[in-house]
Amino acid sequence: MIARLAARLRRDTAGVAMTEFALVFPFLLSVGLMGLEVSNRVLVQMKVTQLANLIADNASRIGDQSMLENRKIYEADINDLFFGAHLQGGEAIDLFEHGRVILSSLEVVPGTADQQYIHWQRCVGMKNHTSSYGLTGDGKSANDFPGMGPAGEEVIAFEDDAVMFVEISYDYQAIIGEPFAFGSGTVNAVASFSVRADRDLSKVYQPTSGPADPVAACDAYQGISYTTAS
Repeated sequence: MIARLAARLRRDTAGVAMTEFALVFPFLLSVGLMGLEVSNRVLVQMKVTQLANLIADNASRIGDQSMLENRKIYEADINDLFFGAHLQGGEAIDLFEHGRVILSSLEVVPGTADQQYIHWQRCVGMKNHTSSYGLTGDGKSANDFPGMGPAGEEVIAFEDDAVMFVEISYDYQAIIGEPFAFGSGTVNAVASFSVRADRDLSKVYQPTSGPADPVAACDAYQGISYTTAS
């Protein structure tokens, strides 16, 4: 009886495919989850890079229009700039919740031909991150500041001109998480654009009447100050 049952089980192959699938399923699932995580990481990196370019491009254009004097920029212009980035794609990845955006005005020290310095910076985002490429005032006291950007690839400003340099550092928010996520979890991007029109480089202005606009100071770690209209 037992011998006949064993022989019949040996000849029965009805469950072989199911058994093989059960054995390889964990591997297939792991590969699929890894692929999903990698794809999402690439998409987030692309979005952060696009946002850096968007902010730098728009920063090079902002300012009031005047035929009689150089274009002035106001704190409100910068706040609108950051809010625009929030609406354009930052909201989708909670950029200001998990990241930091640093906008720098790279200029030439007045009275010099090519001495680079960072005139001012504005920052938004709750991530505790300091610029990797310089702080406000760097280069002003000594001609030892090469410009902004990765070593050997620094961008520079020209006399009576400015470069809007944007740096974004973002903590990647994994879909699945370890062990299917790769890398340090930090997404970085930089972008720069020269100012498009003659700009008043003396300072960032406040309105001449009414309350002062909030300043996106780099010693504060906070999100966007505007709210989306309902």
